Amino acid sequence: MPSRDYREAIARTVTRRGFLAGAAAATVAAGGLGSALAASSDGIISTKLLTQALPARPYHPISWPIRNSNRPIPGGQLPEQDAVLQVFCWPGRVAQQCLDDFGRKYGCRVQLTTFSTMTEAVATLARQPTRFDVVLGATIAALGQLITGNLLQPLNQDYVPNIGQTWGEFIDPFYDQNWHYTVPYTIFTTGIGWRRDLVDADPSALLNGWSVLWDARYAGKVGLLDDYREGISLGLLENGVINLNTADPLLIDEAGRSLSGLVDLVQPRRSTTAYSALGTGQLAITQAWSGQVAAAIKYLPAGMPKDVLGYWYPPDGAGPVASDLMVIPRGARSPVLAHLMLNFMLDQPNAVTNVRETGFMQPLTWMTPERLVNDGVLPRNLVATAVLQDYFYRGSKILQLQTGANALWQQVWQSVATRMSLAA
Repeated sequence: MPSRDYREAIARTVTRRGFLAGAAAATVAAGGLGSALAASSDGIISTKLLTQALPARPYHPISWPIRNSNRPIPGGQLPEQDAVLQVFCWPGRVAQQCLDDFGRKYGCRVQLTTFSTMTEAVATLARQPTRFDVVLGATIAALGQLITGNLLQPLNQDYVPNIGQTWGEFIDPFYDQNWHYTVPYTIFTTGIGWRRDLVDADPSALLNGWSVLWDARYAGKVGLLDDYREGISLGLLENGVINLNTADPLLIDEAGRSLSGLVDLVQPRRSTTAYSALGTGQLAITQAWSGQVAAAIKYLPAGMPKDVLGYWYPPDGAGPVASDLMVIPRGARSPVLAHLMLNFMLDQPNAVTNVRETGFMQPLTWMTPERLVNDGVLPRNLVATAVLQDYFYRGSKILQLQTGANALWQQVWQSVATRMSLAA
């Protein structure tokens, strides 16, 4: 049950802002799944229950139920023949070579569709439940919406033996005990990436490294992640708040005011493709996921040295850290191939190909920063983009919010985001 402080915070939010006039409208704002949740054919979840339930936390792990009407596929089946495997993924988050190699191995075609935000992805899956077979990059924050909305199918784990290569915490993760619905995909931190030839930036020299984006000298050169959770989190971090799942409306509002000041000062642009925007110089300094900065190397002008790129993340590991997930939509038309794709992406040669192309690490026991540098996958000047296992104990995870808090985060972000243009 939510704490008294949480309930009082949400009550203040409703009274002060008045934007949660209807429960259905609030739930749609929070994730676009209000009607899907209320209309769950199994009658297991309701909008009210989702609002009140405590989301998954390391201290409150969740084992999601498997419905009788939504069982794992039987084992021992052959891959679907003459199939087109439909993959749904973030831009730049899967190597085309991996998709091509999978298609050759299993005699199928693989078609990739990308989404720009997780909100967009969840809404698309709700509208078109049979369109996709695999989602690469589902966030932990959205997992509750996907499962309670009956949008995912549980896994037959016999098809995914490579799970044994992952870090142990991902075999029995707090957000999906016994990995009933999820397989880990990529891991990353959120930090600051910049071009040393375009700005004279040194976040490590500042008392609060996040403040580097508020430097008026960089006006017109700054980027932010086009993501409401990352955006508000930046405002929180600038204000010294490390709880990136807060429901306190005062802290959220203050984060919004900090971001509004950033807009006034440097006119930042929103981007989901920081890898290309930074590499080409469209952005000179930007909030970015670690893998995006590693991937920016491929977009540097010909002949430019790799060490022109810099990446800062709090050296004590106390910054935003995340993992995203591979999941199978309930309506997948090629579920056997979908399971095989999950296993394929954990296989060592394919994982190396994927990180070399995308810049994003995977939580595999043999994938260490030293090995990535020694094998030439990652240049030494960007070793800070590698993710250490203990970051997941020291860092700040972005997790699922309860409905009222989520709606407030979205509202405050929209009030700022509408004042920013998109980077190409």
